[in-house]
Amino acid sequence: MDWFTICLNGLSLAAQSFLYMAFLCRLTGRRGRARQFALYLLLLSGIEAVFSAAGWGAPAAMAAALAALYAMSRLALRNRPVPSCTAALLAVYVFQMAAGMVNSVEAVFYPHVSKGLPLYVLIVLAVLVSIALCALCYGLVLRLLPLGEDEPNLGLLLLPGLFFLAVELYILETAYSRLSRSPEPPGRHLTLLALQALGLAALLCTLYAYRRACRGVRTQAELDLLSQSVQAQRTYVAEAQARYEKTRAFRHDLQNHLSVLDGLLSAGRTEEARRYLGKLEAASGALAPPCRTGEAAVDALLGEKLALAEARGIPAEVSLRLPEDGALDAFDLCVIFANALDNALRAVARAEGDPFLRVRGERQGDFYRLEFENSCAAGPPPEPGTGLRNIRAAAEKYGGAVAYEQSGGRFRLDVLLNISEQRNGCSGRSP
Repeated sequence: MDWFTICLNGLSLAAQSFLYMAFLCRLTGRRGRARQFALYLLLLSGIEAVFSAAGWGAPAAMAAALAALYAMSRLALRNRPVPSCTAALLAVYVFQMAAGMVNSVEAVFYPHVSKGLPLYVLIVLAVLVSIALCALCYGLVLRLLPLGEDEPNLGLLLLPGLFFLAVELYILETAYSRLSRSPEPPGRHLTLLALQALGLAALLCTLYAYRRACRGVRTQAELDLLSQSVQAQRTYVAEAQARYEKTRAFRHDLQNHLSVLDGLLSAGRTEEARRYLGKLEAASGALAPPCRTGEAAVDALLGEKLALAEARGIPAEVSLRLPEDGALDAFDLCVIFANALDNALRAVARAEGDPFLRVRGERQGDFYRLEFENSCAAGPPPEPGTGLRNIRAAAEKYGGAVAYEQSGGRFRLDVLLNISEQRNGCSGRSP
């Protein structure tokens, strides 16, 4: 092997490892470090040396490079399995596709180039163009697929990516494993070029369709949030109207009640007056919501959910201290409480043993923490559903986080929200 081949292979491996790792980091939203790039270059160089010496074909070497890239994503960048596998497949396919398209053009000119300087220029130019084309295609993929770690149904891209990679590998192995210096019809190579370009277009269309599907999922989640907001407002209006009617009736009879009290006190019947006053206090207390947080919509929502719990025989305990007005939007609070309490009531209904439901909220430094705890059936925690996704979306507005755990027949959901002010609110209990 001459120095030209050694330098050219070194350039190709360095560019390949850099493009692989840079694409992987951008696609998964991770920040790569220089030592990670150097480590993958070392792994890729070792794979190339071992497989070349052993005489193993390109498919085995490509599979090893793919496995090494997946391992770097999982171990060095701490990505989850599905994003790691998807990003690795796309990285390898796009690089090989760019090399295959350039090989199609190179094969047309190769038989007509002598062994001197023009041949070296053609080879170097082909390597540089393939690197530039690969970087361009990576940019197109990143524009269509800003993944990160939380994209829904990411595994749907695995099978199309594997198919595109297998087709490209077949083309490279059957058509360009060895370039012949004898003239060949250029139409064959141009046909392969067109097929690979169609493969790239098919990949981009697949990614575009996936992005639109993800937007549809997010739009549906936003519609669910708006629907819950409307329901919360309807609940608040209905409860406010009912309390207004009760208050008006109570005020209408208040003069009569005062007359009765005056008569009892004038007659010296103090004990009867006290008992009558106790009944008035109970009647007036029933007009107030069971929990006063300072947010009317939240009060109405909590009243509705606590009434449901009481009707089902579920002891519910609420201890809340909401932050000062403006720190948290009532709409976001209603989304969190509605989804968390609906999930909790369903879980308690399926639980065995003594049911319970607890809601706590308090400030912790610059954060406000909500904790929902309830009894549940034994077993692993359920898969995140629409309710939990809605809670997480509301928490992310405040730079917050959501965590949950289940053990020993208990389920606990923690919601952490970033705030700066607080105001003492409600501390109440329903039987």
